[in-house]
Amino acid sequence: MNDRERPVPVPPVRPALVALLAEAAQAPPGWAAGVTASSRLDGDLLLDETELAALDEGLRRSFGPAADLAALRAGLDLAALEALTVADIERLLPAEDAR
Repeated sequence: MNDRERPVPVPPVRPALVALLAEAAQAPPGWAAGVTASSRLDGDLLLDETELAALDEGLRRSFGPAADLAALRAGLDLAALEALTVADIERLLPAEDAR
């Protein structure tokens, strides 16, 4: 393996975000272990509209008005909605040291 082949380390998803995702999904124990930054909200986590609304509410409650998932989703077409990932949500959140 050379320097160009080394995998780029992917930082873990913030535990607070994983907890909000699990809460919104009313997920069974162990579900959160499979959540990664590249997990798609629709295709991988299978969140429906009710769960996405609950997630939006939890995000704004926990991280403030800038963490507005509904506003982010409103500007996306169907393909982009299907491709929306946990990393996309994480970019809405304030820096951890800012809270």
